[in-house]
Amino acid sequence: MKLPLVELHLHIEGTLEPELLFELAERNAVTLPWASLAELRAQYDFTDLQSFLDLYYRALDVLRERVDFTDLTCAYLARARTAGVRHAEIFFDPQAHTSRGVPLRTALAGVRDALERSVDEWGISTQLIVTFLRDRPADEALQILREILAGEIPIDGIGLDSAEVDYPPELFTEVFDLARAHGLRLVAHAGEEGPPDYVWQALDLLGVERVDHGIRSLEDEALLDRLVRDRIPLTVCPFSNVRLRVIDTLADHPIVRMIDRGLLVCINSDDPAYFGGYIDDNLAALDAEFGLGPDRLALLARNGIEASFLTPAAKAALADEVETWLATQREAAGPATAIRSS
Repeated sequence: MKLPLVELHLHIEGTLEPELLFELAERNAVTLPWASLAELRAQYDFTDLQSFLDLYYRALDVLRERVDFTDLTCAYLARARTAGVRHAEIFFDPQAHTSRGVPLRTALAGVRDALERSVDEWGISTQLIVTFLRDRPADEALQILREILAGEIPIDGIGLDSAEVDYPPELFTEVFDLARAHGLRLVAHAGEEGPPDYVWQALDLLGVERVDHGIRSLEDEALLDRLVRDRIPLTVCPFSNVRLRVIDTLADHPIVRMIDRGLLVCINSDDPAYFGGYIDDNLAALDAEFGLGPDRLALLARNGIEASFLTPAAKAALADEVETWLATQREAAGPATAIRSS
């Protein structure tokens, strides 16, 4: 039995594996600047968030038709099933496609086509969160949100992502106000490269229910007190933090300190095709590095369930599955482990 997981910080565009990228390039007659998979993979040594984004946006040029977005999303869902993911709240960046001439409906419908099949084909329930690029004009985000709201393709929430420094959440208050008025769920990237003040703004000005990343919250004790008191989730992405040089090595990651501080943290993969692994890979690496053990792995899984936008009944059902997994782990480990964990 796999540990039942919920993934809450996953950019569908960031699941574009090199093999699929080359396949779509051939399908759509797109000339790539890389002659081989090896040459492309050699570009994955990032120095910061911007160096990653430069490659990320260049690679997206192969996504042209509705079926391309469907194939991309299906590939993620198939991989997520092998990881034990039971529910995923997937980020989608419309501006990354409309800005290069792909119609909004083409891209959005392509992703939704796959999500409509996710439970039947992969046993994964899903929600779709449209994320806006904070380094593009807020008026553009507002216009796209209005277009989505006026259309017939449903979304479940909105978020804020891309280059964080110099683009504070306060720029997007009108966008989030409109989303809230239409009953959408609200999340935002904050406190990754940006300061703790961006987390405060995301909470107080945007009214977000979850903070994506948020690791720099550790620099502000008053903020930590609030996050703990109000059970505000932080969707942490360890491989991403290391690959983007936010943290030097996995051994330096503050995940154990965050757990011990009482923060509602869960583990996610962010852009797994670029950062070295999916959600199960992230958890396995943390377990190997810090010796988390079944109890803390189960805690992280329960945190993800609590942080999700699932119904209370669905949360309870998944939480029961986590407890079943934990019981099997303790049983397999034998009486000594059961005594130590009691």
